[in-house]
Amino acid sequence: MHANDLLLLLLAFAAAAFYVGRGRANHIAKLAGGSRQLHSLPDYHGHYTALCCGLPAVLLLILWIIFSGHVISAMVLDSLPAGQFLGDPGGRELLANKIANIAQGVLPKANQPAILVAAAEELNRLTQISRWSVTALASCVSLVGLIWARSRIAPELQSRPRVEASIKYALFFCACVAVFTTFGIIFSVLFESLQFFQSVPVVDFIFGLEWSPQTAIRDDQVGSSGSFGAVPLFVGTLLVSAVAMVVAVPIGLMSAIFLAEYAHKSVRAYAKPALEVLAGIPTVVYGFFAALTVAPFLRDFGQGYGFSVSSESALAAGLVMGVMIIPFISSLSDDVITAVPQSLRDGSLAMGATHSETVIRVVIPAALPGIVAGIMLAISRAIGETMIVVMASGLAANMTFNPLDSVTTVTVQIVTLLTGDQEFDSPKTLAAFALGLVLFLITLILNIIALKVVKRFREQYE
Repeated sequence: MHANDLLLLLLAFAAAAFYVGRGRANHIAKLAGGSRQLHSLPDYHGHYTALCCGLPAVLLLILWIIFSGHVISAMVLDSLPAGQFLGDPGGRELLANKIANIAQGVLPKANQPAILVAAAEELNRLTQISRWSVTALASCVSLVGLIWARSRIAPELQSRPRVEASIKYALFFCACVAVFTTFGIIFSVLFESLQFFQSVPVVDFIFGLEWSPQTAIRDDQVGSSGSFGAVPLFVGTLLVSAVAMVVAVPIGLMSAIFLAEYAHKSVRAYAKPALEVLAGIPTVVYGFFAALTVAPFLRDFGQGYGFSVSSESALAAGLVMGVMIIPFISSLSDDVITAVPQSLRDGSLAMGATHSETVIRVVIPAALPGIVAGIMLAISRAIGETMIVVMASGLAANMTFNPLDSVTTVTVQIVTLLTGDQEFDSPKTLAAFALGLVLFLITLILNIIALKVVKRFREQYE
């Protein structure tokens, strides 16, 4: 039985164990004079039985998924004649992959050595034995857990604290997974970045004014050394993001104020969902709109007034990106403004302030922490956008502050460097990890600033 099917079977056993445990608890409660005689409610006894039935078996299944493939592969390789194939340049890993491909039918058996075909058949046989063995063992563990938990159900059994403790440990595990995943991402990017900085000095990367990561195969070719100055990428990222925020922040914030403070309920019921539809449009659609509509319009409009506007400009990408970000600011700001206590509004109006004065001097300052958090989230979203910039702003790493020129961003270059077959030991490819590290640090700084602002103003209004 495959792992997915076995997992579904174990979950079905756990669901059945819940009803068995709850039924047993109801029966005991009936004999004892009611559920008040039980330490915990019957549902907690059911959850306790389900945990005892399903949790050990699921843990066994997880261990089997992690280790079974390596153990079976090692057994198959050890069964081969010593030195006959393991001396090949690929080594054990390549040989194990080849045997696995033959076993799965990826490679035809007709053109393979007989010993490898026999090894593939042995691999399939051991895999089947392993699957049925873990199925039988997990089923037995699940059944034993069910019987044991059911036998322990009694009026004095404290099942609720145990169930709640299990939930607490599960939540702690999920939190640890999130934290360790973050650290894993950081260390993986940092390790590759350190390899890059062994070839390219940090100063040249951070302060260099020319970005040309194309490296030649031979030393006599042009551009064999490459240029990895990332300043044009940082400038392009900030330029496009600044244009986007100039569009998104005023429109999004004013929309949120109107919907929360001035709009009629019937208008709000239709306007807010319509505005949030923008957040569900794929970024590639925004990219098409920017490349086929906005960019040609800006070019023709600028030429009519004597301006030289590139067919792929930072202005076009920034305008469309700003429209895409409007729902982030509008929705978050609207929720924050709506959450401001009505007593603050009533107190301001009672002191003689108008509605507009109340909004400007009371509601907006009280909601400022949430508004700043929404704006910082929108900035991070703008910095991390790729598709719109690729389609509307181009790939040229120009060192310019003119939004009418073509620029590129950090995320676009990361995608470009990692597209296709690449050598992960070359500075060209490792530069993508260095750019990712810088992008991570920028977003981290933005989040720290947002937390500082939120903390400062929240203490003022609590």
